Amino acid sequence: MPRITAERIRLLLVQNGVLIALILLIVLFAVLNPRFISIGNVQTIVLQIAELGLIALPVAFLVMQANVDLSVGSTATLAAVTGGLTMVATGSALLGIVVGVVVGAVAGIINGTLISILGLNSFVVTLGFMSAWSGLALFLTNGKTVSGLPKEFTSLGSLAPLGIRIQIILLVVAIVVAWWVLNHTTRGREILAVGGNLRASQLMGLKVHDIRVSTYVVTGAVAGFVGLLLAAKLGAVSPVVGSGMELDALTVVLLGGVAFEGGSGRIRSVLYGLAFVGVLKNGLVILGISAYVQTILVGLTLVLAVGLDRGIQQAVARSIASSARRRQRRDQQELAG
Repeated sequence: MPRITAERIRLLLVQNGVLIALILLIVLFAVLNPRFISIGNVQTIVLQIAELGLIALPVAFLVMQANVDLSVGSTATLAAVTGGLTMVATGSALLGIVVGVVVGAVAGIINGTLISILGLNSFVVTLGFMSAWSGLALFLTNGKTVSGLPKEFTSLGSLAPLGIRIQIILLVVAIVVAWWVLNHTTRGREILAVGGNLRASQLMGLKVHDIRVSTYVVTGAVAGFVGLLLAAKLGAVSPVVGSGMELDALTVVLLGGVAFEGGSGRIRSVLYGLAFVGVLKNGLVILGISAYVQTILVGLTLVLAVGLDRGIQQAVARSIASSARRRQRRDQQELAG
């Protein structure tokens, strides 16, 4: 049994900091307003974070491979706009959904190609497309909401098989798939390997470009689907429907302890980050906090997430170094004996 030391305790606290913070946040909001922990409000929180969770999961895989996508919110918006316009023009909900998902996937192909094959910086590329896709969505709609969507499409937004909203079902399925891919497939190990050491992965013969581009394609396609899901729930397509989701997703991922430098991450911890953001936003609404203050606090949470990420990396590095020193002393003692 590993010996309990101050270093191990500190490492455990750092690695589970977001879970501890989540519990404290729940307690705080429950004390300030008991309605916060009602069954109805818990269901509301889960429903509110469903779309964000769907986007955050593939973004987590991108960060694990030492990349980032700041354009997922704009991609969701553009996919919803193009899909919505297609539905209005043709009357076909299915065609509109296909167009929206394909637009998202194409956006992912563009990102992945520029970043992996041409070697451009992922932050700069996706920041540029965040603006480009948002501007294109406004251009296509002339800044107006797209209405007149087919009823069979808008009904999807409130679909509830067995009394459970479709958004929640999709999130649960996505969580299971993401966990399985990361922990039980070759692709999951390859993503972590690429993020941990790109050069070593190339020397090992991994198809690095395929791995990185395919992850961007999946992220774009999921973002496109989420944009359509939001449009179905709202019953119309706003040209800013996905605005801000990219920063929320990144906050969730970093709070979840996924190393910004790549190479490590756990789906369970990402879920803690997702719950933290959902609880924070919902609790502030229940307490009647201004939307402007909410934006400030979410922004500060992103800064906290980056700090937590750095703290985890430093704590892990110290723990590894400490273990190495103990092992070296033990070896020396055995040799001396």
